[in-house]
Amino acid sequence: MSSKQIHEMGVAELATTIADGKTSSVEAVQALLARAKQHQSLGAYLAFNEDLTLAQAKAADARVATGERGPLLGVPLAHKDIFVTQGFPTTAGSKMLAGYQSPFDATVVANLAQAGAVTLGKLNCDEFAMGSGNDNSAYAPVHNPWDTARVPGGSSGGSAAAVAARLVPAATGTDTGGSIRQPASFTGITGIKPTYGRCSRYGMVAFASSLDQAGPMARSAADCATLLTAMAGPDIDRDSTSLDHPAEDYTRLLGQPREGASAAQPLKGLRIGLPKEFFGEGCAPDVLTAVRAALAEYEKLGATLVDISLPRTELSIPVYYIIAPAEASSNLSRFDGVKFGHRAAKFDDLTDMYKKSRSEGFGPEAQRRIMIGTYVLSHGYYDAYYLKAQQIRRLIAQDFQSAFTQCDVIAGPVAPTVAWKIGEKSDDPVANYLADIYTLSTSLAGLPGMSVPAGFGAAHMPVGLQLVGNYFKEGELLQTAHAFQQATDWHERAPAL
Repeated sequence: MSSKQIHEMGVAELATTIADGKTSSVEAVQALLARAKQHQSLGAYLAFNEDLTLAQAKAADARVATGERGPLLGVPLAHKDIFVTQGFPTTAGSKMLAGYQSPFDATVVANLAQAGAVTLGKLNCDEFAMGSGNDNSAYAPVHNPWDTARVPGGSSGGSAAAVAARLVPAATGTDTGGSIRQPASFTGITGIKPTYGRCSRYGMVAFASSLDQAGPMARSAADCATLLTAMAGPDIDRDSTSLDHPAEDYTRLLGQPREGASAAQPLKGLRIGLPKEFFGEGCAPDVLTAVRAALAEYEKLGATLVDISLPRTELSIPVYYIIAPAEASSNLSRFDGVKFGHRAAKFDDLTDMYKKSRSEGFGPEAQRRIMIGTYVLSHGYYDAYYLKAQQIRRLIAQDFQSAFTQCDVIAGPVAPTVAWKIGEKSDDPVANYLADIYTLSTSLAGLPGMSVPAGFGAAHMPVGLQLVGNYFKEGELLQTAHAFQQATDWHERAPAL
């Protein structure tokens, strides 16, 4: 079987091909490693361990040979470099962790390995997952495969670029304020952030602990459902933020019409809420055109569009950029050159060692957020900033609950524009932060949200449709996305590489 045929396959098709003996996991790994090296200029991968990857593939093939079957058995995946992974370096895209090798696997990595998935490599990301463009990586920016002069989105830009460029059928990502959904939108792939606490944070390098959530990135909703089924589940012994909620099969509703609906209109009875705040002046016309065309397709599938309001949407940016940096300041304080992280080669005393180690180890965006977070947590400012932000966060969550009395799913754009040019917003952090206006509120509320390819905007760059569900409604979200993907082919479009 040719490498071209392998790299064109999604998760489900490749798993079936391996199970049927038409190819092997080893052949799939070799083909995808060769393709990844061919396109290293994209900057998607940070690390490989070919011997370990081939050993995992051989073990998977041995399981297949005994007659074992599984939706991920033998399928190569890659992990965002925010998940600690045995046998691979884990840097979180930062010089602070250069060369670090973890003695254990993150729970998400372990769960996927147990399902038979093979780790192809580690994927580039914004430093400590801080960024919207993936140009904050300490090692190299990631390039969007649709236009290599543009960003792929962030912070899971390496994951998004690798999946979009067909370097790997699927990858893990993390979403703190939109870091799965926004890069998925910018690169024309599918990504889902589950309800906060659905996937264990154990072994995930922390940025903002009350917001960070792992999720899958793949070409289709069906493949995302397969990955999420393996990734999610309670891990309360090792992660205090893990929800004690039973694991479930997220593929169970795929292709099933809603209750009372027909095959011709599988989404009949579904109420899709359109927040007026998502469709205002701040959104580029080309993005709105693609989103409205996708919503018209949903109407054909039987869904009803309902106007709703999320009145505190504009407050989500100041709230997020108080809470997230505050938590980052706390989480990143451990990297001081003593027990953890980079240590400066030359220093005069302990204080000088701290200063130099942290100045050398952290990049500009990490330093900016640490400084903001330290300020808002300092004596005299805690009540005025951090506590007030947490109170508004509660109100933002209440806005969603009010909206869900009028609709089943909320839809709108993922980002106000298509992907911008690399470096275009590097000197303007506020412009970068504004790119997350439509995703932050979902994260602050801890709700599940996803990005579904919905067409193309300016410069023929991909546009994603955002779907947001109520708590624990990932299955229904994926069903809604899958029905759209059965009727359209946006998710099958690939950049010419």
